Amino acid sequence: MPRYFFHTQIGEDVISDPTGIELRDPDAAWEAARETIRAALRHPQDQARLITACLVVADADGEVVLEFPFSEAVALPTDESPTRH
Repeated sequence: MPRYFFHTQIGEDVISDPTGIELRDPDAAWEAARETIRAALRHPQDQARLITACLVVADADGEVVLEFPFSEAVALPTDESPTRH
């Protein structure tokens, strides 16, 4: 199974993932990226800074497989949502 590395980029700063995780394919890496971002955004004190971040997923050769902006992982309410503001 391929190994994917999830590096967090906030502005010019990069927090590297030195170990990565083995996943079946890029689709599984996309799902893992989305869940990682959503977990990070659950902490209110970090949300303002992290919403501008990007999770850069690379393969074992260092090639970028995908870039997932944190702002795209935010789940917005659907039209069927009973809450209206």
